[in-house]
Amino acid sequence: MSSLRRTTAAPPVRLVHLGLGAFSRAHQAWYTDRAPDAEGWGIAAFTGRRPDLAEALAAQDGLYTLVTRAAGGDDLAVVRSVVSAHPATDGDAWLTALAAPEVAAVTLTVTEAGYLRDAAGRLDTADPRVVADVAALRDGPGVVRTAPGRLVAGLLARRRADAGPLALVSCDNLPDNGAVLRTVVEDLAALVDPSLLAWAAGQVSYVTTVVDRITPAPTDADRQAVRAATGVDDRSPVVTEPFSEWVLAGDFPAGRPRWDASGAVLTSDVAPYEERKLWLLNAAHSILAYTGPARGHVTVADAVADPVCRGLVEAWWDTCTPHLRLTGTEVTDYRDALLERFGNPRIRHALAQIGVDGSQKLPVRIVPVLLRERAAGRLSDAAVAVLAGWSAHVRDASPLRDVRADELTGLASGPPAVVVPQLLSALSPGLGDDAGLVAAVRGELGAATRR
Repeated sequence: MSSLRRTTAAPPVRLVHLGLGAFSRAHQAWYTDRAPDAEGWGIAAFTGRRPDLAEALAAQDGLYTLVTRAAGGDDLAVVRSVVSAHPATDGDAWLTALAAPEVAAVTLTVTEAGYLRDAAGRLDTADPRVVADVAALRDGPGVVRTAPGRLVAGLLARRRADAGPLALVSCDNLPDNGAVLRTVVEDLAALVDPSLLAWAAGQVSYVTTVVDRITPAPTDADRQAVRAATGVDDRSPVVTEPFSEWVLAGDFPAGRPRWDASGAVLTSDVAPYEERKLWLLNAAHSILAYTGPARGHVTVADAVADPVCRGLVEAWWDTCTPHLRLTGTEVTDYRDALLERFGNPRIRHALAQIGVDGSQKLPVRIVPVLLRERAAGRLSDAAVAVLAGWSAHVRDASPLRDVRADELTGLASGPPAVVVPQLLSALSPGLGDDAGLVAAVRGELGAATRR
């Protein structure tokens, strides 16, 4: 059986990606591969943590099969834009890539938790990982372990090499993610070498994006299906849905691929798209993730087929719609498309995968609209349900997969009268002081426990 290997020259590395995983390969790498100038834009990709994906892709010259799975069948294509794949521990390769003048942009998919922010939205300088990175960077190139640390190390290397301007492009589900990225990078730079800030002000741009493409974690069955369909032993295929969206706002001072020609949207303001995506798609995913398992569901498709879960999703959408800046058919068509996407039985999107790091997701998916509704004297049943479901998840999951697991586990220990306000305040300061909300969540949590 054959394996994936290049038979023609790879494109030159002009992009670097941090957070190599299934989503980045179904999204940023796919847009780059489809751009009309793709032959000039290769990607050097780095994992966030685990080395196994980098090892598998390196053995295939960075190539992999993208399976676009629609209800009616699969479309398979080999994506060629990833030129090299490296584990997170390959610091030398990272510094070499960032110091190369031909590299024009760095994209990131490190999840919401990867920005290591405190309650005020700044870099959490008390986090032991941040403390360790500050010490390593002050002493020299050193070994750094966080996304902000790697970026600051890369910018220091780029300044030393006088390699020219660079765009940093966040592709994570955070409101105004470009500003979030800028904040944590500049906060760390100020601790390590304040002179880097003045250099970066004239050399580094921060691009804000909205990204969307449902991409479940690949399985052994997916690998076997690719092998059966192609006769190729692909160790790292990716399965995704037909829908994809990428909206970008910001400057690329050293250039970029023609992503707009492959379907991306370039705009001066991503906020309307961002709100629509976070409050409708991502919030619905969280609602299903924290209410579906209690009703015996494992996947998004299973949960959205349940009238109770689907009813909560649609009720939440009704709550959000008046707060969106996009109106009319832009919202109704999006809602209709989401139901179709969620119901695709051939995309096995696990609720457990979505439920990871809820403490980072709910504050941007649920809380903004919830606070507006509470200010107007209204209380959404769907919001109550998802907050109660998350509270039960924190209390019962073993182990709890959340960047704040230790803190949350401690807060969840005790009677509901104490636990609920503590957990709500952990999501948003002051939320636990809302007596009406606390009572409703306590009631729903108690009812769910008795069911």
